[in-house]
Amino acid sequence: MRMSRLNQVIDQTVSETRFSGVIFVKIDGSIEFENAYGYADRSNKIPNTIDTRFGIASGTKFFTALGIGKLIDRGELSLTSRLCDCVNIDFPNVSEDVTIHHLLTHTSGVYDYYDEELIEDVDNFQLDIPCFELKDLKDYIPLFRDGKMKFSPGKRFSYSNGGFILLGIVIEEISGTPYIDFIQENIFELCDMSDSGFFAMDRLPERTAFGYIDEEEGWRTNIFILPIIGSSDAGAFTTVKDMDKLWTAFFEEQILSKRLTKLFLEKAVKDKDNRFYGHGIWIDHEEGGNPVHFLMGWDAGVSFKSTCLAKDTIITVISNTSAGAWAINREIMKQL
Repeated sequence: MRMSRLNQVIDQTVSETRFSGVIFVKIDGSIEFENAYGYADRSNKIPNTIDTRFGIASGTKFFTALGIGKLIDRGELSLTSRLCDCVNIDFPNVSEDVTIHHLLTHTSGVYDYYDEELIEDVDNFQLDIPCFELKDLKDYIPLFRDGKMKFSPGKRFSYSNGGFILLGIVIEEISGTPYIDFIQENIFELCDMSDSGFFAMDRLPERTAFGYIDEEEGWRTNIFILPIIGSSDAGAFTTVKDMDKLWTAFFEEQILSKRLTKLFLEKAVKDKDNRFYGHGIWIDHEEGGNPVHFLMGWDAGVSFKSTCLAKDTIITVISNTSAGAWAINREIMKQL
């Protein structure tokens, strides 16, 4: 009965919102719903499928957090390691007290090159450096190297994309491996996420959806808004099936040690909306005594939310439009 009602709600919301993307619902280990809607390529009318790869924007931050966790488990880093001791790049205005923990929990106070507290229109926001020039992590440094601290480390939560760029640089400096290669080997390959990766916007592989920005006069793709290739704060591509593999591997402690897995899932700080954040992962108010963990990403032509209600209960919604995932996810959650 519940599944019948869930199907009705999804069908109605898809129709009302003209949803474009993919929906995946697994309850107690059983896939109860999976379907794709809309077009991956509107010009050529190529439909989205359950195996289509989508951008997930800031959902990428969890991959970065796991990469940092791998280095911690190897003894090459710790949560109390100071940023200034991990990188050979001078950030003149960054406090020497900023630690890996601060960066992972968005409590560092470092200046953010893409401050979401200030940006009102993500569909049209332009950085001071052309997006096609942002090919490596160090290409981002001029955007925030000289910015002043927003507050002293640990004082409060302030979502920071720049902080996760710094974590990516830490991964590169400590491991001696380019960030993308490190995540590919230590996360994607480890978890058998064969359809996930960092793909250049001007050379997307097969089965990859373009991101679309809908306007009054029609639509456009997001290729001139987002960086040419993803980085440690956003821009990875994945599928709903690969996300399911990631959650499974994470909870089965195949990625991080038991100690670190438990720590990453614990509440570390609260944001202004009374949501909690752990280390690279959001934690919502507890339902029935269990915390609700979720990953979320939003950008021009991208919206993504993957929610874990329990180890074997996962809801993932990915859309190749700027806000398509939210209504679907909200209505599904009401039914569970």
